[in-house]
Amino acid sequence: MHKENLELLIRGSEEIIPEESFSEQIKSNKILRVKAGFDPTSPDLHLGHTVLLNKMKIFQDLGHEVIFLIGDFTGLVGDPSGVNETRPVLTDDQLSKNAETYKDQVFKILDKDKTEIRFNSEWMNEVPASEFVKMLSSYTVARMLERDDFSKRYKSQQPISIHEFLYPILQGYDSVRLKADIELGGTDQKFNLLLGREVQRHYGEKQQSIMTVPLLEGLDGVKKMSKSLGNYIALEDKPDEMFGKIMSISDELMWRYFSLLSFKSTDEINSYKEDVKKGANPRDIKFLLAEEIVERFHNGLGKTSKDNFINRFQKGNISEDIDEIELKIDDESELLTRILREVKLVKSTSDAMRMISQGAVKVEKKKILDPKFRINKGTSSLVQVGKKKISKILIK
Repeated sequence: MHKENLELLIRGSEEIIPEESFSEQIKSNKILRVKAGFDPTSPDLHLGHTVLLNKMKIFQDLGHEVIFLIGDFTGLVGDPSGVNETRPVLTDDQLSKNAETYKDQVFKILDKDKTEIRFNSEWMNEVPASEFVKMLSSYTVARMLERDDFSKRYKSQQPISIHEFLYPILQGYDSVRLKADIELGGTDQKFNLLLGREVQRHYGEKQQSIMTVPLLEGLDGVKKMSKSLGNYIALEDKPDEMFGKIMSISDELMWRYFSLLSFKSTDEINSYKEDVKKGANPRDIKFLLAEEIVERFHNGLGKTSKDNFINRFQKGNISEDIDEIELKIDDESELLTRILREVKLVKSTSDAMRMISQGAVKVEKKKILDPKFRINKGTSSLVQVGKKKISKILIK
């Protein structure tokens, strides 16, 4: 049983440090304290967060104590992980409002009766100056500058604020106060998680094991899912919207989503891959993914969202409540790429060209592959980008 539990926990993880210690913890009969922190920097949790939450749920189902830590204090500092400039500092009010939404959304996955919700302001607002000095003496500036993102910014002479050095140490101090046996985080959190072990050692505490999980790419298939990049699927998205967004991902990215988000077995997913190799339409496989995820977060509506999607997009029954947009131009015609950008169906001209090259743009239900395609003044056209973005555009 211990071996099965270990395999279940390791599946889908990126790295475990130290592996031997982690294995011993799982094989023991001790109830472990498993911590994961989330800074409430935006009001919505998204599917990228659920990669970590799903792992927490497995620990929970195995009888361990799961701590969902809301970083309302560390959120004031801002996590520098993976960024090339200083993050903007949020206000107490912004963080407080976002934290409340986190408390509601997290129980879409975790068991409310078995989850320990904590805020690190509980202890950080009471830490005296002398304790801060002790805390900060646990690490050196030289070691901190070895961190990849800090190193790059330092070499390129981009500013690094002193408060950014505080963040990983504060995160480590959270582990001290919560007596964490295991801490989970995305791969971009590895430095912070490792430093947490150092802070625990500095305070004479037993060092936690750490587990990193992969970062989920957003809808663009390039950058990690993030609200600030607009490439996310929020847990609070309406069922049809969530279904449509999942259907909009590329066929290649679909397998990544299956791997990190689906509860289907590895054998099932591999059988789907074989079906596609034998000629099955990837769209039909993607239906299974979208229906599963919508069903998880909107109980009972997965099949309904699928039917709505088919009715709207595949049968051509586009609803009459599509946005109608007027766009004024100076010449007798305008490039489709510029039109897409101006009406915000894409983020940029280069994004428009990319979508056209991928065959993801239609005008009046006809696929457009020419990046120099133009639409004449005085015409009204139904323009579609991907599976879910559709507008009626009047060129004046």
